Amino acid sequence: MSIFQRLSSSLDDRSASEKPQDFLDGLFNHYKERLLKETNLDQLIKLPTYQKRKTIEKLITEMMEQEKVIITQMDKTRLLDMILDDSVGYGPLEPLLQDDEITEIMVNSPSEIYIEKKGRISQASVQFKNHDHIRHIIDRIVAPIGRRVDESSPLVDGRLEDGSRVNAAIPPIALHGPVLTIRKFKKDPYGMKDLLGFGSLSDKMSQFLEAAVAGKMNLLISGGTGSGKTTLLNIISAAIPVGERVITIEDMAELRLGRKNCVSLEARPANMEGTGEITIRHLVKNALRMRPDRIIVGEVRGGEALDMLQAMNTGHEGSLTTIHANSPKDAMSRLEAMILMSNPSMTADVVRPFISAAIQLVVQTLRLPDGTRKVVSIAEAADEDGQLKLKELFRYRRTGTDKNGLGIGHFETTGYVPECHGKIAALGYDLGLDFYLPDREGEMSHAGA
Repeated sequence: MSIFQRLSSSLDDRSASEKPQDFLDGLFNHYKERLLKETNLDQLIKLPTYQKRKTIEKLITEMMEQEKVIITQMDKTRLLDMILDDSVGYGPLEPLLQDDEITEIMVNSPSEIYIEKKGRISQASVQFKNHDHIRHIIDRIVAPIGRRVDESSPLVDGRLEDGSRVNAAIPPIALHGPVLTIRKFKKDPYGMKDLLGFGSLSDKMSQFLEAAVAGKMNLLISGGTGSGKTTLLNIISAAIPVGERVITIEDMAELRLGRKNCVSLEARPANMEGTGEITIRHLVKNALRMRPDRIIVGEVRGGEALDMLQAMNTGHEGSLTTIHANSPKDAMSRLEAMILMSNPSMTADVVRPFISAAIQLVVQTLRLPDGTRKVVSIAEAADEDGQLKLKELFRYRRTGTDKNGLGIGHFETTGYVPECHGKIAALGYDLGLDFYLPDREGEMSHAGA
């Protein structure tokens, strides 16, 4: 009896509406099993995407001809997509990865997959078959980058071919089965016009940030997870003048500056033997030997904070980094704590002037309850009689909520003229003193980035 006859017979007791998908599922299981037995999937996976599809399509067509299986072109296309997604793709996650509007994918269980779309979280319609299916996809993701995930190493960070960032956890760390989180990498990076269109910052804020970066101010971008820190860092980096040599350092590469004379460095975890780790701190120290004009650290989390500040204080002006913190004040406190914890011999009295000398501007990003992302504050750091002070130049003030649940608010210019104004102007980026006069933009609500 042929595969076609066996499947038709097994479906006789199913309703008409159930048969088509069950029939395709049966064909899917059959041909996937044949592919595993009769081909080298490891070699197929290494082929370019276009070639992978063509090769598998040819193999499946030949198998169907051998077994005299005849189905509609639409069903054949669906069958091929199912086999490709599961054999050399990322299974049920493929349609979510192809949707450019989805920015985050969160797999909590086989039947519980959530997505973030336009700043809002909702449950996706796709599902995995079981926990082993999720584990299979996790292994598919981490294998090409030389990582492993097992009981002795149940946490792993990785990235997809397009740069999307992946975090996976399996038992015993994940109590109820493997979980997976993917932060998608946008194919066409946002620019400053996009942020202005989203209402993420005001026109004056954008002009000031671009002038500050071009004018070699050292910037610290602060914010919570998913608040848009890395996106903002990537966008304002475009203001770095052409010809300057830039070194980027990240734990997991996300920045795409799209410029010449830019070197990207990425940290490396320890291997299976527990050796070979290269930390952000190692990379910052090494970057100083690479003749950089600017150093960009994706995020400071520990001992590298001191090395970064030393670089900013010793000729690498205009360097940029981000930090996890809920306010500019918290950001400076956290930076101070990082340095003190990794350098016990130093005291707060020594560290504070060091920080204020290195960091000129602190930019605070925030993800609001409605899912929108805003630059809520730009402040200048200054040392006043040994005390670290932050003086706000621009702020976002939220005033209410509209009928759709979106926040209503406005951006304000405080009237404070920063001390760095003269230096920025001297380098050819003079905004004029009138630029800092107090004003505010009209009330607005936005769907957000």
